[in-house]
Amino acid sequence: MTWWRQRRTYIIFIALTICIIGGAMGGILFYQAQLRAKEVPEAEAKLMKTSQHSPVSYSPILEWAKDINAVFYEVEFFSSVPFFLDAESESTAAIYRTRRVYQNRYNPPLREFAQDLLGKRPIYWRVRSMDFDGQPLTPFSKLAELWTSPDIAPMNAPLPVTDYSGKNGTVLLYPVYHWVQQAGAKRYEIALYHENPQLNEQAQPFATLFADMSELYDSSPRPLPNGFFWRVLSFDGDGNVMGTWSEPQYYRVSPLDKWEAGVLGDSISHGGGHFSFGPADFEFSYLTYLNFPAINLSQSGDTAQMTRDRFEKDVLPFRPHYLLIMTGSNSLRAGEDPQVVIDCLKDIQRMCLENNIAPILLTLPAINPDNIQHIFKEDTAPDWQQRFAVVNDFIRTQVHIDTAAAIKSPGGLLPTVYGLDGLHPDASGKKLMGEKINAVWPQAKLLADRLLMKYQNQED
Repeated sequence: MTWWRQRRTYIIFIALTICIIGGAMGGILFYQAQLRAKEVPEAEAKLMKTSQHSPVSYSPILEWAKDINAVFYEVEFFSSVPFFLDAESESTAAIYRTRRVYQNRYNPPLREFAQDLLGKRPIYWRVRSMDFDGQPLTPFSKLAELWTSPDIAPMNAPLPVTDYSGKNGTVLLYPVYHWVQQAGAKRYEIALYHENPQLNEQAQPFATLFADMSELYDSSPRPLPNGFFWRVLSFDGDGNVMGTWSEPQYYRVSPLDKWEAGVLGDSISHGGGHFSFGPADFEFSYLTYLNFPAINLSQSGDTAQMTRDRFEKDVLPFRPHYLLIMTGSNSLRAGEDPQVVIDCLKDIQRMCLENNIAPILLTLPAINPDNIQHIFKEDTAPDWQQRFAVVNDFIRTQVHIDTAAAIKSPGGLLPTVYGLDGLHPDASGKKLMGEKINAVWPQAKLLADRLLMKYQNQED
């Protein structure tokens, strides 16, 4: 009897132990499933795929889906798949983490943190989008394997990523050069050539520019009849050359192409927004959404006076039949007299008509001083709304398109959802502006043609 009691006790103990362990394992598996359910699906994140049979180099370029709502990205690397991995938070198991990623491509310094894994077994990585204040916009993506091989040539030059294909929105008189930087690069040299330096090694640059980040706004217009080539070279912190020149890229903004429509203005028209996106991110240009081709003659940073003063140099070589004009936001938010902006617009109208160009003014979108202060740390004139209203009231008496009305602005403020930085409408705002122009373009052209004809008849 004692034997049976002992055996029964033993069986009960074993059964309880199994239940406890099974319950715990079930709870762990359920918790892991809950964590993984929060991960951004692989198909949505579009992380670059590698495998044991299709590896990358020891210095690869990682790529994933572009998020136009991200200000930067956070990337984590692991030596193995962690048992617990929360998609909503950073992992202590990560062997390397960075937030210094401002585009959807990244050249990680694998030799610095994963030397023992290279060419032997996979590294694992994931990425998530972050907002301006360093808060996550999305969960982390699902872990991706990163297989490497010494047989694949490493990244040895910057990789240009701007697609100046000639499509709507991609023809900028003031180019913006953009590339993927090499790990460890601190400075860049950008060289411009009249011919392809790869085909003619004796070719000499007609201009040399320098940058300390992987993007450069050209301060000079480049209206070259036959276009030009550009390439970029990296330097480390000690000034030593890193690798070789990038592949040459062709760029053409030619007066010979006979543009019917042009856009003249400041950064709102030049492109970019959401703090970290520039004019080379064409989703942030309202010209991208136009139903007709237009050359972008705008320059970031313009005041109304600067736009006016560029007319002869930047507009006359192209002489588009129609010129869409939007300028004055930078002047008015800094406290400029609205009449000064109006006089500049009148001067631009006059110069257009004198040169057989039909001017079409665009109303100025609202801004948001709190967001401008938060992002740029710049003050705005306290009576900016009255100043904008005076200028927009004048514009609405002329041949115009009411682009300001395209973006609903409660309280007269640019909503954050349409313009994070308070000044430049984001991609969604630029799309609304483009759609507004498309909707009234036939009528605007007709009125502009009548204005031009009336002026010509008066001259006769």
